[in-house]
Amino acid sequence: MRRILLGFGALAFLVVGAWIGARHEVTSQAVPVVAPGAGAAERGAAAFVGAAFGGLSLQALESHAVPWKLMTAALVLEAVDQSPTLSTDRDTLNKVLTSFGFLVQARIKNMPDGVPGAPGALPLGVTHGVISPMVGLPVHVANLGCAACHAGVTYGADGVPDPAAAWIGMPNSSLNLEAYTQSIFRTLKAYQQRPDLLIETVMALHPDTGWRERQTLRWLILPLVGARLDQIDDDRALPFVNGVPGSTNGVAALKHVFGVPFLGADLADAGIVSIPDLGYRHWRSSLLVDGAYAIPQTERQTETTAVDNTAEKRTALATITTFFTVPSMGVHPSTAIQSIPVAEDILAFLDKTYRPQPFPGVIDRDLALRGAAVYGEQCSSCHGTYTVAGVLPDIISFPNWLGDVGTDPLRAQTFTQDLVAVFEDTAYRDQIAVERTGAYAAPPLSGIWASAPYLHNGTVPTIWHLLTPEARPETFELGGHMLDFSRLGLKLEDGRYPRDYIPFSTPVVLDTGQPGLSSKGHAFGATLSEADKTALIEFLKQL
Repeated sequence: MRRILLGFGALAFLVVGAWIGARHEVTSQAVPVVAPGAGAAERGAAAFVGAAFGGLSLQALESHAVPWKLMTAALVLEAVDQSPTLSTDRDTLNKVLTSFGFLVQARIKNMPDGVPGAPGALPLGVTHGVISPMVGLPVHVANLGCAACHAGVTYGADGVPDPAAAWIGMPNSSLNLEAYTQSIFRTLKAYQQRPDLLIETVMALHPDTGWRERQTLRWLILPLVGARLDQIDDDRALPFVNGVPGSTNGVAALKHVFGVPFLGADLADAGIVSIPDLGYRHWRSSLLVDGAYAIPQTERQTETTAVDNTAEKRTALATITTFFTVPSMGVHPSTAIQSIPVAEDILAFLDKTYRPQPFPGVIDRDLALRGAAVYGEQCSSCHGTYTVAGVLPDIISFPNWLGDVGTDPLRAQTFTQDLVAVFEDTAYRDQIAVERTGAYAAPPLSGIWASAPYLHNGTVPTIWHLLTPEARPETFELGGHMLDFSRLGLKLEDGRYPRDYIPFSTPVVLDTGQPGLSSKGHAFGATLSEADKTALIEFLKQL
């Protein structure tokens, strides 16, 4: 979001002489309070929900963090202008934020004991706090943390989502970062020349805003917003696409942060990645969809078993995880690396506590047992071996397979050698073994029943379509969807939602003909009988 919001580097000349006593970085108000003496897993769950990782700072305001009250006022003004029956109030704001796929006022159902799971003041995963660029000039800022992307809705036995009940660690397959970013850019550009109206709307939405913050927004932040917006002469906030609901484009974002050249014109770095479930991700030997980030001085792709799941390995993976805050939150690498203890706690939560929501529908256990045999023959060599007995199979070994299965190559191509070279000038140069692999890593399949759509770029709507390549649709609706438990994926009728279904967020139509969105490849299982496909799907419901 560097090109949107909003040139806050211009603050530098204003803070001279008023530096001492200002608050240029704050901790997040979104972190649930845990009991004294809480363990690492409990601390990690709380951090997962709201930790800032250094992303609530004057520096982050140069790129990713946003002046929350000003931004939300602009979004609501546009909504009211488009639908005059709406009121300028928090209900309208919540509707707007929900339309982007944010989980607003959602309780968390899988918090560890002793960690509050009550809804926060802002949408789940929005970390926030009050900084002071200069003494006495407060600004409420916000950024996107872990749970914005990695906390999903829960589902009922009929496949209908409940956005008021969230499950941290599952993917938010409805979050539309592209629409969110563009809307911030568009609305601030439209209303920044009407400062009185913006401030009036701020007060209607956030009546607790004090006079100091009102003056800061009116006389400091808004002029800087206007100056920055005047420098952008196109209709896009960013020179790359963030994708469709449930996807991100972290590599393009990282290139943008470091000024690394994109592949070419016409948004060629559209190598989006579908947000995954985080179950057993710490069993991987390298991270990112292409395995580009690995633990130094170890085999990049090597089989993992329980004996390899050591504290030392989790610390190494936690170090890699902190680097993700650079493209996602605008944190400088020298600041990001200081959050390793927080990331270690998050890895402890994922290791000791996290499991995806159990499948809410009915499972035919005999059919699932037959499906386990099909899985063992067709899938385990890439996606790992699981126990067969029990409702929630445990992973036994994970091969960390990496290679080419004929899927869209664009995302792998976007991780260029120029990007690899960037790491030599950061604090991570000895902490991450970075390599351009040009291939894709097969993930563990934990929570796969709720992770549709499938493939690395989220272009196949159901597992049945994955197993039946010739039937994969060219276009389909996505976002705020319900699930089809027979085919295991999105509930669709000719690529569209059922007529009587109302999605909780605004859907879009995914076009597999667009760059980076081909649904070709991964034809494994295509020769299975329909009976075997059905049995395999039944087994996958348990993971």
